[in-house]
Amino acid sequence: MPIEALNAPGLPIPAGHYSHATRAGNLICVSGQLPMRPDGTHTGDQPFAVQAEQTLSNLRTVLAAAGAELKDCIEVTVYLVGVEHWKEFNEIYARHFGDWKPARAVVPVGALHYEYLLEIAARAWVERD
Repeated sequence: MPIEALNAPGLPIPAGHYSHATRAGNLICVSGQLPMRPDGTHTGDQPFAVQAEQTLSNLRTVLAAAGAELKDCIEVTVYLVGVEHWKEFNEIYARHFGDWKPARAVVPVGALHYEYLLEIAARAWVERD
């Protein structure tokens, strides 16, 4: 089965040696998404809620480029700077995912680049024709 590397239109091309996502058959693996704006500017100086919303928006954009949606996520991993943001993140996350509750891990971490407060990676499953 061929593995396809995907970069989402409307988001900056990754600066490192990776793609926004890869697709192998029905499985989509989304690289860690940061709260970088579509124009490439940073949100590290913004409050946590702004960063969380931008990160989830970037996740949606990458999933859409792969033909998927949040409801197709089977696993989500969240890297969170500071456990004090956990409750607020959970509320924002629940609003985006609605009734769907994929498997999830929230991992407290030290500092991220550009003073970002979170990063989100995901796996999704979509049926292909």
